[in-house]
Amino acid sequence: MKVDSMAQRHAYILDRVKKEGNVRVADLLAALDVSAVTIRKDLALLEEKKLLFRTHGNVSLANPYTKDRDVNEKENILADQKTRIGLKAAELIEPDDAIIIASGTTVLQLARAIPKEMRLTVLTSAMNISMALLDKPNVEIVQLGGIVRKTSTSVTGNYAESILDNFTCSKLFLGVDGIDPEQGCTTSNMMEATLNKAMIRTAQKTIILTDSSKFGRRGFGKICMLNEIDQIITDDGISSSMVQDLENIGVEVTIV
Repeated sequence: MKVDSMAQRHAYILDRVKKEGNVRVADLLAALDVSAVTIRKDLALLEEKKLLFRTHGNVSLANPYTKDRDVNEKENILADQKTRIGLKAAELIEPDDAIIIASGTTVLQLARAIPKEMRLTVLTSAMNISMALLDKPNVEIVQLGGIVRKTSTSVTGNYAESILDNFTCSKLFLGVDGIDPEQGCTTSNMMEATLNKAMIRTAQKTIILTDSSKFGRRGFGKICMLNEIDQIITDDGISSSMVQDLENIGVEVTIV
């Protein structure tokens, strides 16, 4: 469509970003039939007014850059969605499995959802995950050691990473702070990202548990690219375009 008025273009851009959450600049160019210079000026004005945020080739309503927040604060954000995601992830665990549960409030819901009678081994970096498993008599807990991050109640560092060399696990359940088509999976702490990379090498299958608010966002520490993960379990707030992009690179998307 051809839109000559700046006000009409801005209204279209904001409406589309509101509906889709994250929009490619190339798609806006094609839809509005204007020059790249015009789109750049439009987006710069809208960003200056704090109406949207730009990243490389994309625009979104929310600030794409995450910050480190206390685990108790994060646990209350989209709590219902996190509970559903955790319950769904628990269905993937088989008796006598050996799995890794990383740190995060969504994977904590998985730990809580594991049936008490199930026999399995859980390797984890997060102390709150271990605490959630203590009342499950048939779960053997392997707690990694290292430097404690108080905001996440989890450990990081070379010692935690070296312990992983002694194990191999069937599945890794991993929480993230951001999922971005260009930057992949990220977290707000670089030492946690390094440990997560080691966990991916230790597991045969990597499953991301995340609520939909994390899509289109970026943390400081890069964990992996999207094609390095096997499955994502999330809620129905994820955009259809993001689902399509993930499925196109072979990532299984499960929506609860």
